[in-house]
Amino acid sequence: MGTILIVYSSRADETKGIAELIAEGARQSGHQVVVKTAEQINNKDDLAGFDAYIFGSPTYHGEMLPAMKQVLFMAENAQLKGKPGGAFGAYGWSGEANKRIFDTMTYIFKMRTAPGPLMIKASWVEDGVETAQAYGKEIAGMI
Repeated sequence: MGTILIVYSSRADETKGIAELIAEGARQSGHQVVVKTAEQINNKDDLAGFDAYIFGSPTYHGEMLPAMKQVLFMAENAQLKGKPGGAFGAYGWSGEANKRIFDTMTYIFKMRTAPGPLMIKASWVEDGVETAQAYGKEIAGMI
């Protein structure tokens, strides 16, 4: 089994909650999961040695949080090409952060991303728990 790294930024802990649900889904698939905040990633070496990557940030005023931008700058030099991955984040209206993270992973890092970013507004909305867990399982299945 593999090890998945989930890195997230959060303002009001909703993105944190989604990260934890994604991690549950991946663990249910038998994989190990390491969950870290963006602030815990200090350099590209902190991203080394994982079999899959999932990055998340809420959308705040149409942007991802600055800490996640810094992680993506570091990840650009972390040799993620061909690795499985996905993007997520809580949002109120449009979810630009989710899409930008996903596009960066797909087109700049050249990762094998799960189809589309995870687009749920919050873990407690409608089927958020099941959807987030299923996303973790989907990425785990790509390892």
